[in-house]
Amino acid sequence: MSRPIRVLVAKPGLDGHDRGAKVVAAALRDAGMEVIYTGLHQTPEMIATAAVQEDVDVVGLSILSGAHMTLFPRVLDLLKSEGRDDVLLTGGGIIPQEDMDALAAMGVGRLFGPGAPTGELVTYIKEWFAGRHPQGLPSGA
Repeated sequence: MSRPIRVLVAKPGLDGHDRGAKVVAAALRDAGMEVIYTGLHQTPEMIATAAVQEDVDVVGLSILSGAHMTLFPRVLDLLKSEGRDDVLLTGGGIIPQEDMDALAAMGVGRLFGPGAPTGELVTYIKEWFAGRHPQGLPSGA
């Protein structure tokens, strides 16, 4: 029996604006994914621990603080140290293209800027998942 794609949405650091994260979480849920939203002010350690405990397929970080070059690599390293290099780390926020390119070179998935249609993120996650699970998408996704 298959299960929905499991996505952890997190707001790392001191950024106190979570409207975008909540919009993304709702869009993913509406697309049939199971979404765990961790809330504001999460440390990379808290995010990685939750991702492992919840056995998620995807971690999405919403970062508007400018700390993306510190937070994305730290979460990625923590996931890898827990043996979860199979988790897609994606996200969005106000991130310059050159930083997006640098993060991609480190192994971070596609990043989305302000105003990106949520449908693009849904499609990206489904295509990523389907590429790793040739038997197809889980039911409900």
